[in-house]
Amino acid sequence: MQVILLSGGSGKRLWPLSNNVRSKQFLKLFKSPSGEYESMVQRVYRQIREADPDARITIATSKNQVSSIHNQLGSSVGICVEPCRRDTFPAIALAAVYLNDVGGVPRDEAVAVCPVDPYVDVEYFKTVRRLTELAAEGKSNLVLMGIEPVSPSDRYGYVIPCGAGEYSEVQCFKEKPSVELAREYITQGALWNGGVFAFKLGYVLDRAHELIDFKGYEDLFAKYGTLSGISFDYAVVENETQIGVLRYRGKWKDLGTWSSLTEEMNDRTIGKVILDPCCENVNVVNELDVPIVCVGVKDVIVSASADGILVADRSSSDGIKSVVEGISQSAMFAEKSWGTYRVIDAGEQNLTIKVNLKAGQKMSLHSHEFRDEVWTVVSGKGTATVDGVNTILSAGSVVRLPAGSIHTVEASEDLCLIEVQVGKDISVRDKKKHTRI
Repeated sequence: MQVILLSGGSGKRLWPLSNNVRSKQFLKLFKSPSGEYESMVQRVYRQIREADPDARITIATSKNQVSSIHNQLGSSVGICVEPCRRDTFPAIALAAVYLNDVGGVPRDEAVAVCPVDPYVDVEYFKTVRRLTELAAEGKSNLVLMGIEPVSPSDRYGYVIPCGAGEYSEVQCFKEKPSVELAREYITQGALWNGGVFAFKLGYVLDRAHELIDFKGYEDLFAKYGTLSGISFDYAVVENETQIGVLRYRGKWKDLGTWSSLTEEMNDRTIGKVILDPCCENVNVVNELDVPIVCVGVKDVIVSASADGILVADRSSSDGIKSVVEGISQSAMFAEKSWGTYRVIDAGEQNLTIKVNLKAGQKMSLHSHEFRDEVWTVVSGKGTATVDGVNTILSAGSVVRLPAGSIHTVEASEDLCLIEVQVGKDISVRDKKKHTRI
């Protein structure tokens, strides 16, 4: 099957682990079958492969998530990059045109669109595969997944089918209702709208050309910033009359808050954590190198990262977004395609960062106009290139990088170094990439 995964979002509800460059789908909080921690995007990618080993997966995402995706899924994963955020219809339109123009996917091939971060089992993606089969048969222009509701909820939209069978035509859609209305909809056989649907590629290509004036992928990419932000539901679904819905009765959960997330964590604690025997219903996630000790607390969620520390009563943790909305600081931790970096000290005209490069990975060739840098190798081996001169690195090596020097570093084995930046204008904008020295 052909699958487009929509990867969006940024981080307030799961602060301090998530931030503006590290969304919830990249947090490694769940155990894989091998016993290692994996993220939502890794879990979903693995499950799609289990449901269909031949699945072709394209992730539609913003450019600030590309490095994290490559870090967690490898450099060969298919990615359609949005130049900027423009809601789900422009994102799906761009991905569809990308598949057709760049990927050579024919117009009559069925494509499924899914969010990148549902907490589900493999049966969910077997149902997605069935969606693409129904779309390929042409029974409807759009085929949606309808999720059997477990309780009346005001968090989801509802699909009311015409019949009670596994597959039926759609009678109507209902936006997020009150709990009382949701209960009434469920008595009518309503299903949760999980934002999963399938179609023949040509169908969305035609809708895209009807609503956007463009000639092809490159032209649409260039015009993307001028497009209005509109959801796929409003732009396409609400204007389509031939829609079918396929029921899904398996596991499905939206882990968008700390309380829902910790319910599915395999371990009560992650990282350096000590809970005394009197602690009850406590979850702790610690990304720092110092221990967190909890004594005699109940119904509490604790999370610590380079961005901050959260201590929340479990029943109140869903309201964190409004509390941290006013915090404005640069991300203190990020995943890159080559590894990770973590800010360990920040001054007015200096910044100290711990950099970890994975074996075989290399930073882009770049320079800085307004700052000097010094690399001190903590462990591992690699090669630094500064203005065309190579230096072999090992523990204790020191490399000076004056402003304007063109430099990169490559790890021959896992490489850890401390980078000290000194200058009057330390900014992520002060980086110029080069193709050669």
